[in-house]
Amino acid sequence: MPETTMRVALLAHTPEPLALIYAAFRQCYHAGFVADMWPKLLAGEISFARQGSFVESVMESGHVSPIEHVSFTFAVSGVSRALTHQLVRHRIASYSQQSQRYVDGSEFEHVLPPAIAHDAQARQRFLACMEEIGNAYRDIKAILERNGRTGSSANEDARFVLPQAAASRIVVTMNCRSLLNFFEHRCCVRAQWEIRALADKMLDLCRDVLPVVFRHAGAPCERLGFCPEGEKFTCGRYPLPDK
Repeated sequence: MPETTMRVALLAHTPEPLALIYAAFRQCYHAGFVADMWPKLLAGEISFARQGSFVESVMESGHVSPIEHVSFTFAVSGVSRALTHQLVRHRIASYSQQSQRYVDGSEFEHVLPPAIAHDAQARQRFLACMEEIGNAYRDIKAILERNGRTGSSANEDARFVLPQAAASRIVVTMNCRSLLNFFEHRCCVRAQWEIRALADKMLDLCRDVLPVVFRHAGAPCERLGFCPEGEKFTCGRYPLPDK
């Protein structure tokens, strides 16, 4: 069974994201109708610097709900089912995942954890297991097909032997506020290595598009200068808050 590697691509984001967030924030504090301001924003009459400064200052006050009007859509491949099981716990978000029912898993790709890859004995046993599972999937699928189950009907039951290491592909859409929450939890060094790598790649893409919102995104300790996880869960990189 072939090994695969993670790929992350930004498919789309809300057009004019900074202008839209600026307009949404301004409507909260502005007596007029923000639609009258919109052509000026698009024409550049209100500079990006001014928009960014205003958005950043309001976010620092704790008012962040208007950033929900902007969303990002990512295509992700070469990640394990173990990762996607964690990923779909994040709300609010939309997900479209490759189906193991409709996609034949006879030659499924797998994700090899680094700790296993760096241990010769563990790697050998892991790869042997992947091969065994591939053989079992093909055998079960063939038996089911001989007994009249064809296509997705055979796949849907044969897939029960596939491991969490089986690679998957998924499209993910999150608004900015959900992304900040996602990065806060998954960029932390205590997050599982694979989803942390995904979060880091997604954060880089978000920062390129909307640095005002995502400049300080990531593990909260890096923004706060101390670890908010408490003595039981801290990794030790940052001090605990003063009591």
